Amino acid sequence: MDKENTFSNQVKSLHQTLFMLLVLFIVASGGLLYYANNPDVFRNTSQDMVSVPEIEDEDRIENGIHVRTGLVDAEGLMVVVNNCTNCHSAKLVTQNRMTKERWNATIKWMQETQNLWDLGGNQEIIVNYLVTNYPPKSKGRRMSLTNIEWYELED
Repeated sequence: MDKENTFSNQVKSLHQTLFMLLVLFIVASGGLLYYANNPDVFRNTSQDMVSVPEIEDEDRIENGIHVRTGLVDAEGLMVVVNNCTNCHSAKLVTQNRMTKERWNATIKWMQETQNLWDLGGNQEIIVNYLVTNYPPKSKGRRMSLTNIEWYELED
């Protein structure tokens, strides 16, 4: 009899454990279904939100200068912005003042070695813009210093 009571108690204990697991499973499933249909329930909706300033127009022109790139506003500006500033800064463009021939040679070099795409008819627009607005400077170095009174440093 003692063995039968032990076995009966073990079956009752197992039955209670399985019943509790079933109840937990049902409650968890109900909670997941409720959350799936109402995902904002557990989110914090307090008024502590930070306001983000409005984004200004990136293609804004001020005083004849394209604000984002610093390039001169002239015919062909947006073609230059769309084709040149995808890979490098506009400052790299403006510091390299070249002739029409040198710009064409540079574009050809970029296409051969830097994976620049075929510009098609845009190449002429880009080169004309650059030659017109960023031509080569006639002086590359400063003038030699003249009429200066030099002095000896003493120990």
